[in-house]
Amino acid sequence: MASLKELCGGLPLSPLPANRGRDPSVPHAPVRTPNLTPEEKRLALQNALRYFPPALHGTLAPEFAQELREYGHIYMYRFCPTLRMRAYPINQYPCETRHAAAIMHMIMNNLDPDVAQFPQELVTYGGNGQVFSNWAQFWLVFHYLSTMSEEQTLVMYSGHPLGLFPSLPSSPRCVITNGMVIPNYSSRENYERMFALGITMYGQMTAGSYCYIGPQGIVHGTMLTVLNAGRRYLGTSDLRGCVFVTSGLGGMSGAQAKAAVIAGCVGVIAEVDEVPLQKRYEQGWLMEVTKDLDNCIQRIREARRAKMALSLGYHGNVVDLCLRRQVAAINKLSEEGMFFWDYGNAFLLEAKRAGAEVEKSGGGATEFKYPSYVQHIMGDIFSLGFGPFRWVCTSGNPADLVQTDDIATAVLEEISATVNERVRQQYSDNIHWIREAAKHNMVVGSQARILYSDQRGRVSIALAINKAVADGRVTSPVVISRDHHDVSGTDSPFRETSNIYDGSAFCADMAVQNIIGDAFRGATWVALHNGGGVGWGEVMNGGFGLVLDGSEEAGKRARMMLNWDVSNGVSNYHALQNTGQPRSGPSTAEIQLNY
Repeated sequence: MASLKELCGGLPLSPLPANRGRDPSVPHAPVRTPNLTPEEKRLALQNALRYFPPALHGTLAPEFAQELREYGHIYMYRFCPTLRMRAYPINQYPCETRHAAAIMHMIMNNLDPDVAQFPQELVTYGGNGQVFSNWAQFWLVFHYLSTMSEEQTLVMYSGHPLGLFPSLPSSPRCVITNGMVIPNYSSRENYERMFALGITMYGQMTAGSYCYIGPQGIVHGTMLTVLNAGRRYLGTSDLRGCVFVTSGLGGMSGAQAKAAVIAGCVGVIAEVDEVPLQKRYEQGWLMEVTKDLDNCIQRIREARRAKMALSLGYHGNVVDLCLRRQVAAINKLSEEGMFFWDYGNAFLLEAKRAGAEVEKSGGGATEFKYPSYVQHIMGDIFSLGFGPFRWVCTSGNPADLVQTDDIATAVLEEISATVNERVRQQYSDNIHWIREAAKHNMVVGSQARILYSDQRGRVSIALAINKAVADGRVTSPVVISRDHHDVSGTDSPFRETSNIYDGSAFCADMAVQNIIGDAFRGATWVALHNGGGVGWGEVMNGGFGLVLDGSEEAGKRARMMLNWDVSNGVSNYHALQNTGQPRSGPSTAEIQLNY
């Protein structure tokens, strides 16, 4: 495939592209085992063939059936484009509207081999975070985006493009749902079966919503978690000589190495798979790698004595055999003075299900003997309205990112002088982050930046960036977004809402209302997902993208939508009255507070 124009031409059917099979030069997703019945296998094949005229079924059916047998899913490798997947500058996309071009920019970033975990299986991160279910859907979506107008909306059903439908210019250009199943059928077994059938998919958080920005997307939050863990458990913000032990160097967990260094401590990260370990090392996200445990321990001791910041990757398992053994080791180390917390992968929940000793005597349904990082650290930050705001410079020009970094720094410094001490601490941490970000070369893929900010900060930064696009200081539109893991974006009783103790942690009103509200307040696209982080059926979450094109209309949308996107969650936490900040939302807002 030679050009973006050809990529937007719809499914290549005459002639069919050559069947090149899987590319051995890139990592591939694990083989799935959906255990389909013979009838379900026929149904999966039938569902895959719906994208193709009957004349091609004789050629494609045996091929798709073989993929289903060998890999547990029909990815349609034949249709994987030959054009290099990356976030091309927005002006290179042949579209009727720049809003659609911005969405295409974001999709291609999610599938960039430097960014995506399993690019040929359309998995961005998390092992199963799909952008689409198969490559036919990719081609169809790009065709729709390239032809749509400002009075149409693309509707996405779990990777499947339902089509373009008439809408208002103020409506979203794309509305995405991933994994929306009847609650009684939201089990892991049903997911495996339905994904194999091609009728639903797991979008993780920012994979299926087209908003992933590489491992940088979680670095800032991880740095804040480590920094505030030091304050809570060790009584200090100076983490030199302290050791942070964790595991995982994948698309999200890979952020832990960089975060440890920025926080100033010794980060030791175990990873069982050598491919992501080497990938993070080659990308500069990991300073050292070792396979020898004795050498690993020696380097920890040396770094502690020198009080040097170090990220050390250990190729091996953080624990062998089973969760019960791991918990026994954690219990022993905790007795010796180590502080442990669950960092968002439902470890404690799965350990409990495995029969490990993690239950808290007299604790509630979401409480264990060890806290989640939300219960002890991030929940307090969320309750103040601070969360993982982000932006992407669609020009692809690093100079635009530098300009937006400078704009954000100036905005934060101005606001910081007007808030109380508790909030000022958050602003201070985030100003430190934005000043240091460029030094640590965190861009992988699109020219993007993550920055924890509150409602007032997000609105002010968005308006300032929009003005910079208007006057040419920033050369192309900027997409603003956030992680779903945010103040209002996620209902997850064992992670984001684990610090809600009135019984509503298992309710999903906040996340669903958030996306509905974002959609009619100006978002360019919205997404609502079942699953993300802690697993299918355990969480409801959503996100958005909003294009700042320098217009007055974009500024109005940003102000209206961002005010809602943050205040919804803060109100749900019943903490708005404690922020110490003037309300930056519309004067007509009336919020019910508890006595």
